[in-house]
Amino acid sequence: MARTPASSRSRRLAFAVLIALAALLAFAGSAFADAITPESGGSPNADEIDTLYKLVLAVAIVIFVGVEGALFYSLFKFRARKGAVAAQIRGNTRLEVGWTCVAAVILVVLATFTVATLGDIRNPPNSGAGGLKLANGTLLAAGPTKKLPPNGKSLNICVNGQQYIWRFTYANDCGNAPLGAPFSYQEMVVPVDTTVTLDINAQDVAHSWWVPKLGGKFDAIPGYTNHTWFKIPGKLAGTVFTGQCAELCGRNHANMTARVRAVTPAEYERWLEQRKKDIKAADDAAQQARNKLAQQQTP
Repeated sequence: MARTPASSRSRRLAFAVLIALAALLAFAGSAFADAITPESGGSPNADEIDTLYKLVLAVAIVIFVGVEGALFYSLFKFRARKGAVAAQIRGNTRLEVGWTCVAAVILVVLATFTVATLGDIRNPPNSGAGGLKLANGTLLAAGPTKKLPPNGKSLNICVNGQQYIWRFTYANDCGNAPLGAPFSYQEMVVPVDTTVTLDINAQDVAHSWWVPKLGGKFDAIPGYTNHTWFKIPGKLAGTVFTGQCAELCGRNHANMTARVRAVTPAEYERWLEQRKKDIKAADDAAQQARNKLAQQQTP
């Protein structure tokens, strides 16, 4: 059966609409943002990672274009021709020395820039003037974390990976967190303009903590503690950053998400006090239930 012009036009129109919709989705601002570079904007260490990546990417693009350009030029310039005899070239010392020196210079530049940038990625800065303070005006001091700001003070949070959820305990000493220390699951709440240090471990199997806009990912390993940090600018108060466990940890790995909600220092202190009250109320209710059960079981 032959196709009619009308049915052919309908198919072409439908195909064009599908292509247009796919292009709109692919090139939408939120979908295409940071498509080929790391996400950034949430913390200084994430910004430095993004800068370093872009430098390496730019150098790689220049080299790729140069090499591929030379390849296609050679394919066109020296293509087979009728009656042509290929020149027998035994080597070119100048050319070989030249590209060796250029490669060495590129390597030195990249290595120098990487070493200079790693310090800002690894080492947390001091909290800002608008960051979290105690009633006496001093910043919270971190526990025995391996990464501290120059003044040795930060807000320390213990990150524990569990199948299949993240637990966040707000305690300076993760190894000896006090009984009743405030905690939350899945969503971490932090004050802006405050250096937050994280002590990361796992309860069961290997997990990986990664909120892309707040820096690199760090493995959560049972029996071992990793350390990282972030500092969210004050202008981002109210922002929620999302992340995902980046280590296959079981059948529900895809559901192991994480959120970091940035709030003002005043909002953080109110939230923390409320968490303490909620946990105490839950503990008291559990104790009452246990006491009641014990009374019922007593002959």
